Amino acid sequence: MTNELLKQAIIKASQEIGIDKIGFTTADNFEHLRPSLVAQKAAGHTTGFEHQNLDERLNPDQIFDQPQSIIAIALAYPTRIKQRPPRTENIRGQFARASWGIDYHRILDNKMAQLITAIKQLATKNNDIKFKPMVDTGELIDVAVAQRAGLGFIGRNGLLITEEFGSFVYLGEIITNIEFTPDEPIANQCGTCTRCIDACPPSALLGDGRLNGQRCLSYQTQTKNLMPKEFRPMIRNVIYGCDICQIVCPFNKGKNFHFHAEMEPDPEAVMPELVPMLTMSNKEFKVKFGPMSGSWRGKKPLQRNAIIALVNSKATSTIPQLLEVIDHDPRPVIRATATWAVVELSDLRNEALLNFLTSARTKETSVAEVDPEILDEYDQAIAKLRALPELPNTTN
Repeated sequence: MTNELLKQAIIKASQEIGIDKIGFTTADNFEHLRPSLVAQKAAGHTTGFEHQNLDERLNPDQIFDQPQSIIAIALAYPTRIKQRPPRTENIRGQFARASWGIDYHRILDNKMAQLITAIKQLATKNNDIKFKPMVDTGELIDVAVAQRAGLGFIGRNGLLITEEFGSFVYLGEIITNIEFTPDEPIANQCGTCTRCIDACPPSALLGDGRLNGQRCLSYQTQTKNLMPKEFRPMIRNVIYGCDICQIVCPFNKGKNFHFHAEMEPDPEAVMPELVPMLTMSNKEFKVKFGPMSGSWRGKKPLQRNAIIALVNSKATSTIPQLLEVIDHDPRPVIRATATWAVVELSDLRNEALLNFLTSARTKETSVAEVDPEILDEYDQAIAKLRALPELPNTTN
């Protein structure tokens, strides 16, 4: 079988496996991206989640022996829940769409493993073929590979936009030592549209497909320390991720595909009640959120975000639960965030509350290596509470 016939056979096999889109490109380097990536890091726009070895990010031959081609794949994911969870007395938060269903890394790994098996069966006369599959946790820049392989173009928001599925796709790639005829890259088609840039609350998009990752709300929901106050109102009730720049994109209008059962969202998981999350055990967290990609940073960021979402939802009725968190939660970040939340939800100065928070702040100083930022969070909250109008004296 010639390599061109093999390529066509692989495309057919990918469709049978359930891969929604596939493309082929060379294993040439991506060195043209180096100046931009270096500048991004120098400007403090990187998040630390990126693969840290830049040579490996840009040069497939640094991570694979004599690579010839890269096979890029895309899987479309749903954007709407078929049945929303029932209304209850508790306010709900939400996960961004890219984290719905089973962790997409597992889904992509499974599809690529099936594809590699199929290629080995098709190329029976070639015993020396090798493969290295990866997703966004790997070395290469997945959107750059996918764009060069003709799957779509990189939009102003830095995401790959496909003709069929918009940007609502998961990406994976396989480096191989098989040489294939490369597909044609697709140039940017955004034109003069700036809807994603205009809609981004923290102005994280730079306008040319790059972003200031430190300002991206998706990144902010995944940090483990105190979230800067600037970003807290911007996350609204989203406790993981952000898809605002996708929602407003014209290429995504009407895009909603339910091709893969494992991607179907559990309504109770992707739109969870916030108050029960505040005291959720590790076991409960693992059962409810463990299968999702949004659980990878553990429960602390999600619980912190749940507290912020309660404030953004003006959930004054949850103050008693937040006081319990301040009194009993073992983690300083969660206690301090709850302190901020209680004051944000208060309209009047309450001496009992003031004494409670002052006492809680004193307890923080008993910690051997107390974080100054934690104490500052308390100090700002207490100062704001003191500045509120006094609770009327109802005693005659």
